[in-house]
Amino acid sequence: MSERPSLTPDERRQLAAELALGLLHGDERSQAIALSREDGEFAGEVARWRGRLAPSLAEVEEIQPAGHVWEAIERGIGGAPADAKIIQLNRRLSRWRGFAAATSAVAASLALVLVMRPPQALQPAPIAQPAPMVATLASDSSNDRLVATWDPARRSLIVAAAAGMQPAVGKDHELWVIPAGGKPLAIGVMHPKRPMRMTLPMTMAAHFKTGATLAVSVEPTGGSATGLPTGPVIAAGALQQT
Repeated sequence: MSERPSLTPDERRQLAAELALGLLHGDERSQAIALSREDGEFAGEVARWRGRLAPSLAEVEEIQPAGHVWEAIERGIGGAPADAKIIQLNRRLSRWRGFAAATSAVAASLALVLVMRPPQALQPAPIAQPAPMVATLASDSSNDRLVATWDPARRSLIVAAAAGMQPAVGKDHELWVIPAGGKPLAIGVMHPKRPMRMTLPMTMAAHFKTGATLAVSVEPTGGSATGLPTGPVIAAGALQQT
């Protein structure tokens, strides 16, 4: 093998593949081995070729060309006196067969990997959840202060008084939601000393949007019988996103 002072990347890869596949002989092989000892990057390329191809090439059966093929080659290059040319051509054919086998082996290995690899499940795009909302309920005519939190994802409503509400004799406190531009809708009667916790039905939850107002009114025991507030509103506040 002649000296190769400057090999292109493709030439280096080809030389590494030839060495890994055992296609080099004589001086060519000796010089390639010397290069692998002196050049760590080249040695790594040879190792990668061996690791990539050796297992598959072990299963490739060598095929000898038919006799008439060699006869045609001899005729094409000038007959029997061209023994040296035939030897060189024989070496090149060996390399071609090796590279063809290597290419087939790599393709087969890649196909096997793709077949054996478990399919990647498609991950559904995350669904944006509506943000929680809060309302501060108060009134100039009352000392009662309440805080309401609304979780749209769970349809969960919690309303708590900051310091409890003064019970009204013979009366109940009723909670309402007033949609923007709509009429009050009764949510339920509140306990004067405990927070109100509810999971609202879908039909009621649909009214809990930015701009809706929560209000507490004083009603007869059991709540308003008319479906609308009948007593004074002691606290109210608009829902806002947190």
